Amino acid sequence: MRYLLVLPFIGLLWVPFYNHELPALFGFPFFYWYQFLWVPLTALIIWLVYRSDLKKGVE
Repeated sequence: MRYLLVLPFIGLLWVPFYNHELPALFGFPFFYWYQFLWVPLTALIIWLVYRSDLKKGVE
């Protein structure tokens, strides 16, 4: 399950993927709201990996 921790790195470090202005959301260009979307997604991914490790007994 730890492989999920790679997703935020891929999603945020691959700049050509989100280096666009459109589509805009509430007046924010895609470039900004895409990065802000990753904040709660990354927290969720970290929580999922943490819970998975707790069940396995990994410290």
